[in-house]
Amino acid sequence: MSIVTRFAPSPTGYLHVGGARTALYSWLHARKTGGTFILRIEDTDLERSSQESVDAILEGMKWLGLDYDDGPYYQTKRFDLYKEVVAQLLAEGKAYKCFCTVEEVDAMREAQMAAGEKPKYNGMWRDRTDHPTDKPYVIRFKNPLDGVVVIDDLIKGRIEIANAELDDLIIARSDGTPTYNLTVVVDDWKMGITHVIRGDDHVNNTPRQMNILAALGADIPKYAHVPMILGDDGKRLSKRHGAVGVMQYRDNGFLPEALINYLVRLGWSHGDQEIFSKEELVELFDLSNCNRAPSAFNTDKLIWLNQHYMKTLAPDYVASHLAWHIAEQKLDISTGPALTELVKVQAERVKTLKELVEVSRYFYEDFSEFEENAAKKHLRPVAAEPLVAVQTKLAELNDWSVEALHKAINDAAESLGLGMGKVGMPLRVAVTGGGNSPALDATLALIGKERVLKRISMALEYISNRANEQ
Repeated sequence: MSIVTRFAPSPTGYLHVGGARTALYSWLHARKTGGTFILRIEDTDLERSSQESVDAILEGMKWLGLDYDDGPYYQTKRFDLYKEVVAQLLAEGKAYKCFCTVEEVDAMREAQMAAGEKPKYNGMWRDRTDHPTDKPYVIRFKNPLDGVVVIDDLIKGRIEIANAELDDLIIARSDGTPTYNLTVVVDDWKMGITHVIRGDDHVNNTPRQMNILAALGADIPKYAHVPMILGDDGKRLSKRHGAVGVMQYRDNGFLPEALINYLVRLGWSHGDQEIFSKEELVELFDLSNCNRAPSAFNTDKLIWLNQHYMKTLAPDYVASHLAWHIAEQKLDISTGPALTELVKVQAERVKTLKELVEVSRYFYEDFSEFEENAAKKHLRPVAAEPLVAVQTKLAELNDWSVEALHKAINDAAESLGLGMGKVGMPLRVAVTGGGNSPALDATLALIGKERVLKRISMALEYISNRANEQ
């Protein structure tokens, strides 16, 4: 049997990290088995669905690298199919028209609760034939009255629900539009879905959907319900915990590999291994190794993974993602080092790509002021002589390589009988504007000769002015 999985988000907002994890698990199960992964947009909630949300979902899937083999399908373009299935169920006596008003159903449930019973529709129109001709109606599915629905959940294990606990759910509204439980069933059936992997908030829907599938004579897929993701306070992950939309993590400077690696471990494990390439995930992923308990989101762990990938992925690949942040922060890189070279010297010094841009402006932009504390400490009158000496050595260089720069700085220090700290720190502040940078020789090599000499002159002027003020 060929495996077919699907990710079926509702376009009522961004792609949530919980949804992204579900999509990832479905994608991995399909890829591991050589199966098919389908993307289906469940946009039947016309009031809340939007094209903006559809675009956000598609963008999130693309950024994460979760390619789909078929789709995207849109449920709003499949209404004729759903109507055919509803008509079929009616004709076969497996569904019926219900003329109850909303007020009647509410009163019915209130009476049941008052009697200590589970509130549900009591089936009053289930077998009636005295249908009025002038009243609106919904169509309800005739749920079996006895027996048990058994879900052999691939994550949660065996779940049994008595049919007596379920009511006759509405499958078509009074305006004829189909409801969620009907459209999902029809699509899973017609698309040949073999494995439904989704959040465990859908567990209550599953027995109802299985009964409709059985009534249609359709094969029933295997189900795997993934536990929810919690915030670090133990409550369901939401906006109050910070970023929960996939693209917000992109905006905050995370690499897709870091988020993928982090999300897969939020509920799945393979021994003690923490770092997984996508190829390893496809090889190792198994639904049977998913946790039954909820997982808590830990941003520090995600940051650790992001730092790992920034340091270990190919610099040109990291640079391709960095370019987006360069554009977002409006940094002009027309003059200055190639982004690949910038990644090589800066990636291990920062937590995110966004931060990498923020601390790298001096490679591309001149500055008019030095960082106050760094200048106060290192651009003192005593620093003038070593700065002049190193400027002279640097000006003589025809070879602006890391090796030549390293030797020139050392030679300047030795000529004055000074330790590297007495030369290196004033030089660092002079050329970067602050007290932190990668290795000094590599920093100078990337900034370029003209800018370096100009900035040393600016630092010497700063020192002179400072001396005159004393």
